[in-house]
Amino acid sequence: MTEQERIDAIASHLSSILGLLGEDVTREGLRDTPQRAAKALAFLTSGYEVDADSVIKKALFAHEGSQMVVVKDIEFYSLCEHHVLPFFGKISVGYVPDGKIVGLSKIARIVNVFARRLQVQERLSAEIADRIKAATGAKGVIVLVNGEHMCMKMRGVEKQHSTTTTVHYNGVFENADLRTEFYNAIR
Repeated sequence: MTEQERIDAIASHLSSILGLLGEDVTREGLRDTPQRAAKALAFLTSGYEVDADSVIKKALFAHEGSQMVVVKDIEFYSLCEHHVLPFFGKISVGYVPDGKIVGLSKIARIVNVFARRLQVQERLSAEIADRIKAATGAKGVIVLVNGEHMCMKMRGVEKQHSTTTTVHYNGVFENADLRTEFYNAIR
C-alpha cells in the first residue's frame, strides 16, 4: 500500500466517524477535514516507520571521557494510546558514556521516534532510556519526562493543572548519588 493509499483509507474511516458523530461531512468546513486529519495522524504516528538504532548509529563518536552528559527540556508531543488524545511536555536525558558519545541532536530525534507513536508516558520514558543504552553502550541512561495529558484535562476528571512525571533509569543510575547529580543538573 502506498502512503497516499494509506492516507485515503484513514480519511475514509475518519469521514465515517464524523458522520456517526452527527456531522455533515459534505459541508464546506468539513469537506477536506478527513484528508487533513488523516495526514496529521500519519505524521503524529510516524515514529513507527523509523528505526531508532539507525538514528543513533549515524552519529556515534569515540570519546574517552566518562562523565555524565545531559540534554534537558526536549519538548515532545505524543498521543495517548488509551484515548488518542495529545499529551506533551519536556524530556531530560542523561547518560554516562563508555567510549562513545552520541550527537546531541540524535537524542532529540530518539525522543521524536518514540513520542510519535501511540504511547503511555511510562513506556515512553523506558523506551528512550533503554534504546539509548543499547545503541551507545553507555554505562547508564536516565530519562525524566514531565507531561500534560489532555485526557485528564479535556475529559474524565478535567483537572487543568495536573502534570505527570515519570523517570526511568538503568545501569550506573541505580546509584542514588548519580541520580541526584542528574536531578541537580536539570534544575
